[in-house]
Amino acid sequence: MGTWDDLADWWTAEIQDDPAYEGDVHPILTELLEGTSGRTIDLGCGEGQGMRLVGGDVIGTDLSMPLLKRAHATAPVVLAVLPDLTWIKDAALERAFSVYLVDLISDHETFFAETARIVKPGGYLAVVINHPVFTAPGSAPFIDEDGQVLWRWGTYFEPGSSSEPAGDGEVEFFHRPVADLLTAAASAGWALETMIEKGLSEETIARIPGYIGQEHVPRLAGFRWRKSPQSTVHS
Repeated sequence: MGTWDDLADWWTAEIQDDPAYEGDVHPILTELLEGTSGRTIDLGCGEGQGMRLVGGDVIGTDLSMPLLKRAHATAPVVLAVLPDLTWIKDAALERAFSVYLVDLISDHETFFAETARIVKPGGYLAVVINHPVFTAPGSAPFIDEDGQVLWRWGTYFEPGSSSEPAGDGEVEFFHRPVADLLTAAASAGWALETMIEKGLSEETIARIPGYIGQEHVPRLAGFRWRKSPQSTVHS
């Protein structure tokens, strides 16, 4: 399994060549952050696409130096292994967001606790992930005897992980059912305001015929949480 330093060139080419990010992913993030503003951190910023989309007073953090070197052209960046955010002061930011991060880290409880610590009361956390229906180990499409494309849920209710091809290496995806994610966020002090569930766009399916028939399958999920204005920061 390669490191993200090893995968940096593959990832940069992947997001540049795949219009699904512009057509499927970015609209979700834009909708989640609508009406919010202020000092912002992009958690798992990669080469900086999220920071370029969001703009404004934003910084990024990632564990890959090659990716951060590219992202630094957009905004200030910090090398860190998430969910460790101990280098950020309490209540230092108005917003935090992540795209395709939470399903790549093993400790989602610390992710929610640390983001709640660094975001001011009344601030926001936006998260876009592969939908847990899609990441469950053993989940996959299948075709019934009538030719209808159905979805096999796999071990959806059990947290787990699976290794998926990525360039010349593999990436480990961590699966949790939606209930586990929402409960962990609530326990950290986040109040859910918006949840978005979407399948792939018509444009993406038309471009990749292998997805025909999967229009009804959840592939992306987005969440926006708000921290209570009365929250007390616990270091």
